[in-house]
Amino acid sequence: MSLENVWRDEWGRLLALLVAQTRRLDLAEDALADAFERAARTWPAAGMPENPPAWLLTAARRRVLDRLRAEAVAARKQPQLVAEVRTAATGPGGDDDLLRLVLLAAHPALSEEAGAALTLRLVLGVATADIARLFLVPEATMAARLTRARKKVVAAGVPLAIPDDSVLPERLETVARVAYLAFTAGYAPGSGVDVVRAELAGEAIRLVRIVRGTGPAAAATPALTALLALMLLQHARRDARVGADGRLVLLPQQDRTAWHGEEIAEGRSLLADLTGQRGVAVDSALAAEYLLQALIAAEHARAGIAADTDWVTIADYYRQLERLTGSPVVRLNRAVAVAEAGDVTNAITLLDGLDEQLPHSHRLPAVRAELLAREGRHTDAVRAYDVAIARCANEPERLQLIDRRRGLSAT
Repeated sequence: MSLENVWRDEWGRLLALLVAQTRRLDLAEDALADAFERAARTWPAAGMPENPPAWLLTAARRRVLDRLRAEAVAARKQPQLVAEVRTAATGPGGDDDLLRLVLLAAHPALSEEAGAALTLRLVLGVATADIARLFLVPEATMAARLTRARKKVVAAGVPLAIPDDSVLPERLETVARVAYLAFTAGYAPGSGVDVVRAELAGEAIRLVRIVRGTGPAAAATPALTALLALMLLQHARRDARVGADGRLVLLPQQDRTAWHGEEIAEGRSLLADLTGQRGVAVDSALAAEYLLQALIAAEHARAGIAADTDWVTIADYYRQLERLTGSPVVRLNRAVAVAEAGDVTNAITLLDGLDEQLPHSHRLPAVRAELLAREGRHTDAVRAYDVAIARCANEPERLQLIDRRRGLSAT
């Protein structure tokens, strides 16, 4: 086991225990970071200790004591913390401590984007520079954003506690929204040179797994179960989404032998839980939304070849999803599915009115261009491609649009 693996596997649990004991988010985070830094300096020469988490926990607690001695309240708090160091230095805390930290980082007082960034930092230990890269902002901007999020949590008086049963499901759904935002940022980068950012999507999946493992209440939350199914079914295709030249590969052209079958199987098993085969009910609008998205992903994953895709069923799922959410993006996706099911004229009609709702989207004119081309309206299609290209800030997608426009112009 490497130090990097210890960081990945134990950061969240160690920080949760330190926060639970100190009630000081800033102090706990700084102390744990110092402990890992010390490990990076000493372990290569001295060797990894027999119990790395316990070593790090002890080092962090000692750092806490050093800080507290420098503060005015040291005389009152020091004896209690010393006792905790002596009695609890065998390893990370229980799942309840981790769940408290997750709920703290994803508190409703924060915006979902701020909550996603803070969760990645606190629960998963992702470095600020990496979070900035994942969200396509400068490191200084992300550092400031994280600082504001921490201060807001403190100012809001967010308790480090697990809410009672009447509130916990709603808070766990907030966690699901945060994880969904992080996952979406991985698979729909609005700008930059990445086709997908699979690392961020993988961290979002790890977060949901961690939360579902904290206890029966989290494991039984339908929104989290549906979200994990959706993530796995989407993430299973990650290696087929990018070609050898770095270009985006659309679903019909993807090499299905590169899909991860074990993840598809797990996603399907989770769906079986939620569709009544094993008696677990979907009891919220958010869970229903994620379930419908997962069912769509499962239909794509089921197809052995592109021609086997059941577009009629997918179009119906999008119809239900649009009725549930009213989302213009869902309507756009529904139009694509309706066209693939063979009704291009109706698909074009479904795009009516979306320009006002999606004025900056490059995907809307791109879809319109494709559908117009299928109807033989090449001049209108070229104009739509020009709009899509002008709006697109993601370089691989822009190059693909240019190629499609060029091919249309040559016909």
